[in-house]
Amino acid sequence: MGDEQTVLVVDFGAQYAQLIARRIREANVYSEIVPHTASVDDILARQPAAIVLSGGPSSVYADNAPAVDPALFEQGIPVFGICYGFQAMAQALGGEVAKTGEREYGRTELDVITPDSVLLGDLPAQNNVWMSHGDAVVRAPAGFTVTSTSAGAPVASFENVTRKLAGVQFHPEVLHTEHGQAVLAKFLRGIAGCDGSWTMGNVIAEQVDAIRARVGDRRVLCGLSGGVDSAVAAALVQRAIGDQLTCVFVDHGLLRKGEAEQVERDFVAATRVNLVVANEQARFFAALSGITDPEQKRKIIGREFIRVFEERAREVAAGAAVDFLVQGTLYPDVVESGGGAGAATIKSHHNVGGLPDDLEFELIEPLRTLFKDEVRAVGLELGLPPEIVWRHPFPGPGLGIRIVGEVTPDNVRILQEADAIAREELSASGLDGEVWQFPVVLLAEVRSVGVQGDGRTYGHPIVLRPVSSEDAMTADWSRLPYDLVARISNRITNEVPEVNRVTLDVTSKPPGTIEWE
Repeated sequence: MGDEQTVLVVDFGAQYAQLIARRIREANVYSEIVPHTASVDDILARQPAAIVLSGGPSSVYADNAPAVDPALFEQGIPVFGICYGFQAMAQALGGEVAKTGEREYGRTELDVITPDSVLLGDLPAQNNVWMSHGDAVVRAPAGFTVTSTSAGAPVASFENVTRKLAGVQFHPEVLHTEHGQAVLAKFLRGIAGCDGSWTMGNVIAEQVDAIRARVGDRRVLCGLSGGVDSAVAAALVQRAIGDQLTCVFVDHGLLRKGEAEQVERDFVAATRVNLVVANEQARFFAALSGITDPEQKRKIIGREFIRVFEERAREVAAGAAVDFLVQGTLYPDVVESGGGAGAATIKSHHNVGGLPDDLEFELIEPLRTLFKDEVRAVGLELGLPPEIVWRHPFPGPGLGIRIVGEVTPDNVRILQEADAIAREELSASGLDGEVWQFPVVLLAEVRSVGVQGDGRTYGHPIVLRPVSSEDAMTADWSRLPYDLVARISNRITNEVPEVNRVTLDVTSKPPGTIEWE
């Protein structure tokens, strides 16, 4: 980002590494994730204000377990270890980690034994934390004060304030730890000395300056998808360069019902941006004909999307080159596509993977380091209407990845009608804000026997996939009231003739992803 203090989260493979980064940002300190393979020199080159070592699935004694270079602790940089990071830190500093034979998982009572501890001193003497470990630190490194214990962790936390080093066995980043955010904030302020001055206003100012410096007097295109990410990215770029930006809204035929009209109406009214609408439904359906593999579908949609932009760019330019393309890529997109912390590629994101090798534009991704809630905050700061800012996330490939099977005009129409009913009923119930995202999925390759009226039917199932999440890195299925689910099901089976069965997906993430494809 800019010149503000940055805390680096070293990812040891934890499912919560991204959540740690978010919690640090919630304390108004900017944070980024780096892989555990980064060397001390790599880390020092980033000039971090502090370092947090994340949890991870390994045992410190396992073959090829990720280790911490002891030199990291000799640089004068504040370091905070969490769970596995705490154990790796203890081992590197000369403490002792052992298998206690007593695994702790879930809500655990923590006993604070050092009342003047910087991290835990003013917390209740007993409080609940979230544990997830088999090994435990049984002896703290020399010079460290043990500040708490639990039934399965003789050393549940320690600190050496003089050296600006501290660690905890529990997970302060999860909501189940009662005072977790306070513990993180105490490290950031009390030990690391971070000033907590990072805000969404900083993000906007820094991005505006960076975009202006990079673009100069050249021309920029932005693709509007109908979702909040591209809308906020476009508004941010327009704040920087005004009418040098032209937005192209590609109607690929895979949008939700009424969405094209809403984008044209609401976004243009809010931003006064130059908008070109490209109706390319026939092109996309032709390219997707006969394709059922989800990764192929994503790549085809991404490829055609870019080709449309290249064609529209030549029209928009009218003789003057358009050099840049804006995309609403977010930090979870980067991480899940293998671009952050050495993560495995879970799926190729439309905004990250699947772009043609011969891309004619340079990409501008002003939201690339932000989580979804931060993007919404930026959108509100930029003056976008709440109807756009609080819209549920919608994937770039649209309904194309919510159809399990071939993407045809008929299948899209069926899904649009079912999706519109689900969204309408959710809004009418007043529960929009309780649900992070509500994919509705058509199983186009599946038919089941049903009965409607006096006749036998052989129709498609629809899957309802309402999920609750903070940042899409992890999610749980939303416990919608049964009467709401029943209304949605009744309306879909009554009003969409091709559907004779509605099911509810009750899978969390992990093991499932939010989208089916």
